[in-house]
Amino acid sequence: MSLKIVAALLITASAVSVAIGYYLRFIVALGKRRSIEIDLKQIELLAKEREQKIIAEAEEKAEEILKVARAEIKEKEENNKKTEERLIKKDELLDSRQTDIDKEVEGIKKRIEEIRAIRENSEKIEQSKKEELQKIAKLSPEQAKEEILKTVERQAEEDILVRIRKFEAEGEEKLDRKAKDILATSIHRLAQSVSSDMLTTHVSIASDEIKGKIIGKEGRNIKAFERATGVEVIIDDTPGSITISSFDPIRRQIARIALEKLIADGRIQPAKIEEIVKSTEEEVTKIMKEKGEEAVFETGIIGLDPRIISIVGRLHFRTSYGQNVLAHSVEMAHISGMIAEELGANVNVAKAGALVHDIGKALDHEVVGTHVEIGRRILQKFGADEEIIKAMQAHHEEYPYETVESMIVQASDAISGGRPGARRDSVENYLKRLKDLEAVANSFKGVEKSYALQAGREIRIFVTPTEVTDLEARKMARDIALRIEKELKYPGEIKVAVIRESRTIEFAR
Repeated sequence: MSLKIVAALLITASAVSVAIGYYLRFIVALGKRRSIEIDLKQIELLAKEREQKIIAEAEEKAEEILKVARAEIKEKEENNKKTEERLIKKDELLDSRQTDIDKEVEGIKKRIEEIRAIRENSEKIEQSKKEELQKIAKLSPEQAKEEILKTVERQAEEDILVRIRKFEAEGEEKLDRKAKDILATSIHRLAQSVSSDMLTTHVSIASDEIKGKIIGKEGRNIKAFERATGVEVIIDDTPGSITISSFDPIRRQIARIALEKLIADGRIQPAKIEEIVKSTEEEVTKIMKEKGEEAVFETGIIGLDPRIISIVGRLHFRTSYGQNVLAHSVEMAHISGMIAEELGANVNVAKAGALVHDIGKALDHEVVGTHVEIGRRILQKFGADEEIIKAMQAHHEEYPYETVESMIVQASDAISGGRPGARRDSVENYLKRLKDLEAVANSFKGVEKSYALQAGREIRIFVTPTEVTDLEARKMARDIALRIEKELKYPGEIKVAVIRESRTIEFAR
């Protein structure tokens, strides 16, 4: 019984405790709710205050922006007003100017009409005078014009000649003196040998027995040598000498050196020939490169492509009228540099143009064209300066003189080639050149006789005075010089002198 009572009490106590717990939880929850509501209200109040503050600040900024905008609008309105006033003034000024221009145009039109009327009137008067003159003179206008020109020409010929001679004498004297000073200074400063040179095409041998070794059994050795070198070996009855023939100076030089080596070695056979020819080719190539570098170093030229320098070295084995072309080019470079320095021209361009002026001769037997044209193509291919090309291309007047340096190169070429002993020529060519000079001179009308003098460097032409006037004689000298330049080939320059003499002879008896 007691257990039941205890259990009932426990249950009752548990129920009361649960009820009290729920009540207390309810009271706590109610308190929390009230605090949250209070917080929300506070947040709401803060948000409203912040909103009002932001709105106030925005209104202030908007007011400031409106003030600035109003000020800008006012300023723009004032500027527009001023601009409008200026435009109005300009329109008024243009209107007034247009009015003045219209008045001037009207005045000009009236003047043009007056001038036209005066011109028509003068033309009518001139035409009537011409008709009267034609009736009186019985000549057409063309005939009258021709007669007047002839009369004036006859009357003024003496005066024209005197003035021409005076101007020419004064100008030529000054220019000639200056040119002589520059050329003499350049020549005197260059003390270089001018001895002529020829490529050796003959190989000396100790005895004629060596000829048999060179020919070999059934011509085997000589055929192998000619095939390897590309030259023709001439073995005849000439004692102690073998002749090498080829248009290519490089091949001729290789053949000469190789043959001398074979003779010195004594073992002349096809295999040995090929070996020595190959080594000689390498040796000659090296010599050409060294000669080109020596020439560039001696002349002090900078900026040339190594391939151009190598081709320049080939000129060491080339001659022109017995003059070594490389030595001639180096001499020209020195002379051109000195003349360019005196005249204030580009010294490096003048030197380079002179050094490479005959570069085409290194390959003229391999490439079609004149040596000037071949040289231009070589320099253009290897990127040479255009000024250097212009300087070298006019030394034979195939191209016009475009720069001062081109004239300097042509002058130095004449100096180098015209030095006493610098060049030599065969008697046949010498006589042919003299005959050709006289033939060109004698082909002109009025020439009585002509004489080629000073080894073909001067030609004197005597004309008939009754057929050729003084003016015509001067023109004839120029025409003959141009004809010689065009038709003949010659080293240096040729002086053309036309002589007109008038003699009156009487006898007293």
